[in-house]
Amino acid sequence: MTDIVGLPPGSTAPVMPPTPVAAPRRGWLRPSRNPVGKVVYWLLLGGFTVIFLYPFVWALSASVKTRNDFFNHNAQLIPSHWHFANYKQIFTGVPGLAGLITSGVPYGHWFLNSFYIGLLAAGTVTISSALVAFAFAYFEFPLRNVFFACILGTMMLPGAVTMVPVYLVYHYIHLTGTQYPLWVSNLFGSAFYIFLLRQFFLGIPRELFEAARMDGDNYWSMFRRIALPLARPALVVTFIFEFKASWTDLTKPLIYLNQDAQFTLPRGLFYLVGTLGPSGGGQGDYQVVMAGLVLATLPMIVLFFFGQRYFMEGIATQGRKG
Repeated sequence: MTDIVGLPPGSTAPVMPPTPVAAPRRGWLRPSRNPVGKVVYWLLLGGFTVIFLYPFVWALSASVKTRNDFFNHNAQLIPSHWHFANYKQIFTGVPGLAGLITSGVPYGHWFLNSFYIGLLAAGTVTISSALVAFAFAYFEFPLRNVFFACILGTMMLPGAVTMVPVYLVYHYIHLTGTQYPLWVSNLFGSAFYIFLLRQFFLGIPRELFEAARMDGDNYWSMFRRIALPLARPALVVTFIFEFKASWTDLTKPLIYLNQDAQFTLPRGLFYLVGTLGPSGGGQGDYQVVMAGLVLATLPMIVLFFFGQRYFMEGIATQGRKG
């Protein structure tokens, strides 16, 4: 047997102890192998699930109650009398009331207004923010970090501070009283989405862009063929966030919209609360408003259902980078 080089004849190589392998860390939110720990974990998970779902279940129950059962605080969560006519009256109107409510509630029109305004707001802010984020991630120019810090600094300003100046700008260009202020500002991007997309673009290997440049691609082609497909999860997250923000926004419609035909769903439901209440001449048919609220939540559920894969992937990717 040949002796090992560097060792005296007849000697053997020392046996090195195996390198200890670090055990994978267990997340503190995962159930342990202890049966008691599993029981506590599932009890906490079930309890928090009930807490988060109870408001929606209560709204769903209230939307199929009569007016008397709605104001009965001792009533059960499951109605004793199912009154599905509330979902019809949110479109046709509540009988016995004058004005708009008798002739029919334009709920369907408000729904369409919210839908296309949400698409415009989400689509424009996704594209514009992606363009700005790609510029900050790819190009190197003087004062790049200073400009990016200024963009992030705008996130520190509360919306109440800029509300009056922004209104004066729209008033000066004669856009107050229209639906343009609800989405046109998204053409210039959003600081939060620019930051989110820039972090995602920075994770794309720069060699891909350099290879594309050697093949003759221009910057627009690299943005369209490389950056956008690889950043699809982040783009979907941006679209979902902004669509949800536009769908549930009440402040801007209260400021800029003053005609019934222009109302979005939050503005229209706010109008119905005042009209159906005693101060507006109604009898307190808030169960009809609850039916409208339940219908208004369905698009958000459907949107998250179809985009949850990209949503989870985008959030997980950003979490790994952080």
